[in-house]
Amino acid sequence: MSEPVKKDHWQAVSLSTDVGRKPWRLLLDGAPVVLFRSTTGISALFDRCAHRLVELSTGKIVEGEIECPYHGWRFDGDGRCTAIPGHVGAVPHYRVRRYPAIERDGVVFVAVGSPEGEPYLHCMQGQDVIVRRVRSSTQSTVIDAAENILDATHTHFTHKGLLRGLSAKRHLVHVEVTGGEGWVEACYTGEERQQGLISRLLEGARTKTIGRFRHPGIAELEYWGTNGLVLATTFHLRQADERTVEGVGWLIGPRQGGIGHLKALAFKPLFNIALEQDRKVLKSASDNARFSPEALPAIGPLDFLRRDIAAIMEGKMPSAAAGPRVHQIEL
Repeated sequence: MSEPVKKDHWQAVSLSTDVGRKPWRLLLDGAPVVLFRSTTGISALFDRCAHRLVELSTGKIVEGEIECPYHGWRFDGDGRCTAIPGHVGAVPHYRVRRYPAIERDGVVFVAVGSPEGEPYLHCMQGQDVIVRRVRSSTQSTVIDAAENILDATHTHFTHKGLLRGLSAKRHLVHVEVTGGEGWVEACYTGEERQQGLISRLLEGARTKTIGRFRHPGIAELEYWGTNGLVLATTFHLRQADERTVEGVGWLIGPRQGGIGHLKALAFKPLFNIALEQDRKVLKSASDNARFSPEALPAIGPLDFLRRDIAAIMEGKMPSAAAGPRVHQIEL
């Protein structure tokens, strides 16, 4: 597959709580970036001092500016050098690259290119819901990690007992795939309820499940019951380096009075168990793929979204945009 097209967009990179009194380093498509709290709010700079190229993130914050640990050069939130200890006279014009950065709903976003408007948050933004935020790291690629989140068939094996029940019994499920510019989704109907622990504790009767991919690397799951949304997740994925995918996500549920808060307390730790199960299998696939001879993964008859996700990442229109595709599957 060709390299993803770098359209202008906001990229979720960390939780707001990650960036406190110390700098926070991350990789964005292989480039080192340092986040810190400057006098003007959250700031993102290329994590390399203009002087001797040391990591600024190993320094400290002094009066809202980041100080290099090597010679003490300081840079403000715009990347301008403001102080060179020992130098007499005006500070020469040095700077490091600045990335536009903002905070929204407890998450830090960094601009790739020059995006317009506000960043997309999650599938239930603007509604009265309870959210919990998570951050993860997985050895994989964005397309493999996104497809894993949206893949219904692996849950019988990777998440047996947690998302799916222990029984071998399956249900005939109707799947409709639709899409448009920058998105594709699969809607599953006919499975009244999953029998895993999460479903038993947190769900009731189910009317539909939706798995959706959005540009540039957003994977969403929605579980709907007779009275509306029951549970949802939105995960923003990015390729940190060649072998590592970082994710920032929201776990979402209805308020339902005090019951909603109790469910939210259970949802996050259970979700983290599922996340660790996925992390293990994705690492196994990534490690094993490195052995010779090189091979491409097969796209099976139940991999409904793989080609559409690849098209979106390449800046193309997904084939689902031409009209719905209907399938049947046993889940």
